[in-house]
Amino acid sequence: MPKSPSREFRVHARHLDRHHARLVKEASFEAAAIAYAEHYPSVADDNDEISIIVQELESGHEHCFKIDLSTGETAPCG
Repeated sequence: MPKSPSREFRVHARHLDRHHARLVKEASFEAAAIAYAEHYPSVADDNDEISIIVQELESGHEHCFKIDLSTGETAPCG
């Protein structure tokens, strides 16, 4: 039986207020960002990119990722 993700994250697009955040259960910050982008692609900008803020609920640590929805490339926000 596959192990279920053990971490819970609050995830939202950078240009949206935190009250638009979604809870996502995934194994890593990166996986949580990609899961959000797959479910909410309509929040992309004109360049088909989205910046996503991911906060781990248990620790409070936060990371930001920029995802190109055309290519799938992911990088830290700059």
